[in-house]
Amino acid sequence: MRNSMSRAAGVLLGVTLAGVLGATGVATAQAQPSAPAPAPSAAAPARAVEAPASVIADVQAAAARQKSLAPAARTVCYAAHVEGIGWQGAVCDGAVAGTTGQSRRMEAAVIATSGTGGVCANAHLADIGWQGWACAADGKAVTVGTTGQSRRMEALGLQVGNGSVAAQAHVADYGWLNAAGGNPVYVGTTGQSRRMEAVRIWV
Repeated sequence: MRNSMSRAAGVLLGVTLAGVLGATGVATAQAQPSAPAPAPSAAAPARAVEAPASVIADVQAAAARQKSLAPAARTVCYAAHVEGIGWQGAVCDGAVAGTTGQSRRMEAAVIATSGTGGVCANAHLADIGWQGWACAADGKAVTVGTTGQSRRMEALGLQVGNGSVAAQAHVADYGWLNAAGGNPVYVGTTGQSRRMEAVRIWV
């Protein structure tokens, strides 16, 4: 009787862990960069890629619109650069940026927040690894990733100035991974050569 109860408890624990880590276990592959995120109000380091001014303006305008609708609310808006498509339009607060079911890699992202004290982002890229943190104040956009290099984004790290941030990544062969929340937070995979195809972010 005691052995069968132990086995039942073990099965229950295994099922619970599978739910937390994801059935494929890919959550363990979401390695963090060696350097911690800087304060979001810090000056952004020089970036290898910068989104076009029109994309940055679109994301910042979307964040401003969200703030005008609910001045006290926390919001995040973002846009993805996608293989074969280029820059998509801005989406906000948990909407999907990127594509699913099309086998297209995400290559870069632009992110802006309101009511969070600013945002920092870090992208894990094919053949590069963690790119390095870039930060922007509330209402301003930060860009991570690359364009024009056919380089897949594999993981994304995010940190906000106050409170928490959550995200969910859609990854090749796995689909949507479990959502993760915290400050900072990391989604996607590292060490598996898997492309991120889409992302959802909320604060």
